[in-house]
Amino acid sequence: MNPQLGAALAAEEAAIYAYGVIGVRLNSRGDETEARVAEQAHRGRRDYLVARLAAVKASSAPSPAGYELPFPVTDRATALKLAIQIEDGVAQSWRPVLAVTTGNDRGTALAAMTEAAVRATRWRRLAEVTPATLPFPGRPE
Repeated sequence: MNPQLGAALAAEEAAIYAYGVIGVRLNSRGDETEARVAEQAHRGRRDYLVARLAAVKASSAPSPAGYELPFPVTDRATALKLAIQIEDGVAQSWRPVLAVTTGNDRGTALAAMTEAAVRATRWRRLAEVTPATLPFPGRPE
């Protein structure tokens, strides 16, 4: 379970960083609010994972001092593109956690994967990307 939780933690931390960049490129109150809510959700998941790893006396790789974005984020269109990519990646990082957890931990993993998939769909709709949903969220395309 520890490598899977570590990978989910890394994805959540990367999402927190990305939303700092995404937020400054969005130009409407609705978009900005959506980004703030998403960032807070990822902070909550990060905090859960840190506590869970501590409870099982496991450690994860230290977070990098900074992250390299997959492309320059210069405007609303590229910010939305990054938000979609980040949320898809977060959903993908939680999927393997399902296989190694039970009970409340599994419920948390399923909720995290589902919430990321829903956020990715919202960003796709704002970016007018079709299709707006993926047939199997959390599964690499």
